[in-house]
Amino acid sequence: MTAKKRPRVYITRKLPDAVETRMRELFDAELNIDDRPRSREELAAAMASVDVLVPTIADKIDAELLASAGPQLKLIAGFSNGTDHIDVDAAAEKGITVTNTPNVLTEDTADMTMALILAVNRRLAEGSRILTDNPGDWAGWSPTWMLGRRIWGKRIGIIGMGRIGTAVARRAKAFGLSIHYHNRKPVNQATESELEATYWDSLDQMLARVDIVSVNCPSTPGTFHLVSARRLALMQPTAIIVNTARGDIIDEMAMIKLLREDKIAGAGLDVYQNEPAINPKLVKLANEGKVVLLPHMGSATIEGRIDMGDKVIINIRAFFDGHRPPNRVLPGRN
Repeated sequence: MTAKKRPRVYITRKLPDAVETRMRELFDAELNIDDRPRSREELAAAMASVDVLVPTIADKIDAELLASAGPQLKLIAGFSNGTDHIDVDAAAEKGITVTNTPNVLTEDTADMTMALILAVNRRLAEGSRILTDNPGDWAGWSPTWMLGRRIWGKRIGIIGMGRIGTAVARRAKAFGLSIHYHNRKPVNQATESELEATYWDSLDQMLARVDIVSVNCPSTPGTFHLVSARRLALMQPTAIIVNTARGDIIDEMAMIKLLREDKIAGAGLDVYQNEPAINPKLVKLANEGKVVLLPHMGSATIEGRIDMGDKVIINIRAFFDGHRPPNRVLPGRN
């Protein structure tokens, strides 16, 4: 009996060893050992010959790139929760199925959101830098030195009450925060009661009333600059904003302007509008202690990345076994 041909799989970035080992066992997998970002030319060449592409959010798989795909490319098994970096509609027109890795990063991202809330309000990054960069500046404890703001008893406004937003709300409630949220529709009554949450159908009204804004909605054409210059101006001058979702949800330049003018007290960012490029004005604000910047590491846990890899493998196996992949992304929904 002829052995079944293993699908040829092209993986654009280095994945955890356990995931790569399993990929090699199951598929004809080409790894990225040195973790060097692949150029568009390299991606195009791979898509012309492989059966499966495994991209990450750092790889923009647009209509132009998809046009170079060969007829044998039948699956794009994304190593990511979101699919805004993949033109799912263009892929469907080429007969290419797209999958993602949802629901594995909820708790990790929620943890990082709370970490940023604490870091901004309690000036953690600024304090750490004093001991590592300028240890001589610390003369010991003082009653009025490095004063931050208490979060207990404050109001948090969560934009996007999906899985991650709800996980943030549970953590925030444990820290003594009052939960407010804006969503396309209210969450179910049991969840709202558990969290003692207040629903705002008007984002404008919520922004004007909370002390902490947490952005947790997906990036879609409808959420581009959802937190616009006009809406940022509604925030209280003592309020902070935290974003662990996608950078283009906030009008970054408007936020920088308001931070510079002290019309917003601070920001904690793990994502950026032109990522991986970081606006130098944000770096300057970080050096001045006005913002905390992280390199898109909200979901970066060993457990989370292995879980993502497992989902990629399951999607590939299901597809080539003739079944519908469990995490298929339908056109028009990304």
